[in-house]
Amino acid sequence: MTLADLDWRVVGEERHDGPLTMAFEEVAAETVADGGPATVRVYTWPDTLSLGYRQDPDSVDWDFCEREGIGVTRRPTGGGAIYHDSVADISYGIVAPTDAVPGDLMDCYELFCEPILDAFEGIGVAAHFVDSEREAVHQPACYLRELHPAHDIVGPDGRKLGGNAQYRQRDAVVQHGSLSFSLRPERHCGCFSGDVDTDAFRERVGAIDEYADIDREAAVATLKETLAEWVDAEEGGWTDEERSRARERAESKYDTDAWVRRSP
Repeated sequence: MTLADLDWRVVGEERHDGPLTMAFEEVAAETVADGGPATVRVYTWPDTLSLGYRQDPDSVDWDFCEREGIGVTRRPTGGGAIYHDSVADISYGIVAPTDAVPGDLMDCYELFCEPILDAFEGIGVAAHFVDSEREAVHQPACYLRELHPAHDIVGPDGRKLGGNAQYRQRDAVVQHGSLSFSLRPERHCGCFSGDVDTDAFRERVGAIDEYADIDREAAVATLKETLAEWVDAEEGGWTDEERSRARERAESKYDTDAWVRRSP
């Protein structure tokens, strides 16, 4: 079986709170594992900090997040936390059965990042995987962690534009990622405890609107169209049953302190 053999749906652009955003992804994995359609999706978060699976909750400035109206959830994937700004971040997800993708993690990253790099090209940004590893600037923050050629995408001047992460469950593989459309360093850095240098953030992180004359709506449309064309996906959405399960999963898992504030 290959990706071309699957029935695909494209969903987006959506905006749900952090717990429901992650719950839909988990439910999509269960759907494809049970023989349902594979999914590509484009989504936007309300201002939300998503922690990596093993991230220490003490790395978060909880008072800042509460004061600024920034929600906090935890991803099932590893890596550092990402501040998903409601106007500065564009996110995507790909959900497929494991027997349709390479078993090697790096090969699977390369495959799933093909449409992401194509989307950057369509947007007008010369993006590519970082050429070599780079040391971390601030370990708890995903965009400031060490850069790795396997999954970190940089712009023409070498600043990070996007990160990608994967996890596997119930015979399904999920990859999701964040694309930097514009920068709001003070809000991004403010989410973390400790002293996070906004100048260092600007030196490490780039944004689509710094490289291309395109508005956010057009960038989102390009990403969605590119993902859909990559797998010949039909326009789709969540079933009522998936919506019900996602709401239950968000309430019972992704929105609980036991999940969000869990110790590493």
